[in-house]
Amino acid sequence: MPLADGELEILKGIDLEIKAHESVAIVGASGSGKSTLLGLMAGLDVASSGQVWIDGVDLSVMDEDERAALRADKVGFVFQSFQLLPALTALENVMLPLELHGSDDALARAQSFLQRVGLADRMDHYPNQLSGGEQQRVAIARAFASEPAILFADEPTGNLDTATGTRVIDLLFEINREQGTTLVLVTHEQRLADRCDRRFHLDGGALVGED
Repeated sequence: MPLADGELEILKGIDLEIKAHESVAIVGASGSGKSTLLGLMAGLDVASSGQVWIDGVDLSVMDEDERAALRADKVGFVFQSFQLLPALTALENVMLPLELHGSDDALARAQSFLQRVGLADRMDHYPNQLSGGEQQRVAIARAFASEPAILFADEPTGNLDTATGTRVIDLLFEINREQGTTLVLVTHEQRLADRCDRRFHLDGGALVGED
């Protein structure tokens, strides 16, 4: 990242491979580069150097429209801040990406996934009428409804209390197992990282360990 007094190097020499269908946690202290790495892997951001590959496709040679099309086809997201559209109901929030992707069963699929996350009686509620845990469950339903090959989650329990966070974690991994999605999590919570197949440790923008 260019600055007036020089370059700011956020990530340093990251080299990792994530296999299909596995679950991976990226862990580290605040400011270690976790969310930046997630954004690069998902094609939301572009690295100043290096390559990021998704399913055999090099994101570094794609323009933003091409990356957006790839994300729509292969990628799902769950964010700490939920990222629900306030003017849409829970049902409409889940339906929207399906409709944009041209799904001919968006309504039925959205209803099915909201039932799956325990929100059958909250479909017509707006985000400001839902608790934090309910909003995150809507976000999970939205992410999985499109059956992505890869699901990226950035601190998915960061805004939830411990009990609610535990229920959301259980739900995230349960649906993930059923769909066989590749799951990539950014988290500072050990309980969440421990549920993953592998953990990558970042410190100061560098990959310092894997277990």
